[in-house]
Amino acid sequence: MKVYEKSPSFYEVFERKSGPAKEATHYCPGCGHGNVHKMIAEALEDMNLTPRTVFVSPVGCSVFAYYYFDCGNTQAAHGRAPAVATGVKRANPNSIVISYQGDGDLAAIGTAETIHAANRGEKISAIFINNAIYGMTGGQMAPTTLLGQEATTAPGGRDAGLHGNPIDISAMIAVSNGVVYVERCSLASLKQIRQAKKAIKKCFQVQLDKLGFGLVELLSPCPTNWKLSPKEAWAWVNEVMVKVYPLGVIKDTTGYEDKK
Repeated sequence: MKVYEKSPSFYEVFERKSGPAKEATHYCPGCGHGNVHKMIAEALEDMNLTPRTVFVSPVGCSVFAYYYFDCGNTQAAHGRAPAVATGVKRANPNSIVISYQGDGDLAAIGTAETIHAANRGEKISAIFINNAIYGMTGGQMAPTTLLGQEATTAPGGRDAGLHGNPIDISAMIAVSNGVVYVERCSLASLKQIRQAKKAIKKCFQVQLDKLGFGLVELLSPCPTNWKLSPKEAWAWVNEVMVKVYPLGVIKDTTGYEDKK
């Protein structure tokens, strides 16, 4: 396995980024986005996919992904990344298209785009960051917010009778025939991080083999909006969040394991 300090799939210096720290990301301390960016960059490099990759980032904490990845980049309106990714993939069938979305984006304003792209079996890879809250806009309740979890729009905690139950978007789309691979991972331990990178690489392989729609959901902390320290936030993922969103493969019709 290769060991990187900074993957060649990243820019050497993040010149587009505002402020003086051109070698640092803009993410908050303890946020999982930076870890996932590193996993994606290393997977692209391991699979020699960087030159043909197009990264689609919509509104959310990942809106500035074009700061970091030395590949094709395009931005989409809030929730529309799967629709934009569909257009990119159909216009450039040999490209590797990544739709990178948070839970407020993919599971809320972009629910329709997500479900229909999945149902059509669009040959794209969706990377879904689930931190159970709206991160960039100030900590509002998201469709994935847990029961009892506080948010700026639910200061007393999410109530099923008032707000509905948390949406398991991965299980929801897995029933579609166009979906061939869905896995949920966490980033809260070294073992889980290794599994997450393996899942990301498998999702890219699904696209390479033109099998259909693939999605990897990653449970990730948001210490800033959860009002927890990074250490406490990571513990909360493992102790609380995984009980609502169990880890593991939700759907896999690739046949890859059968071939081994």
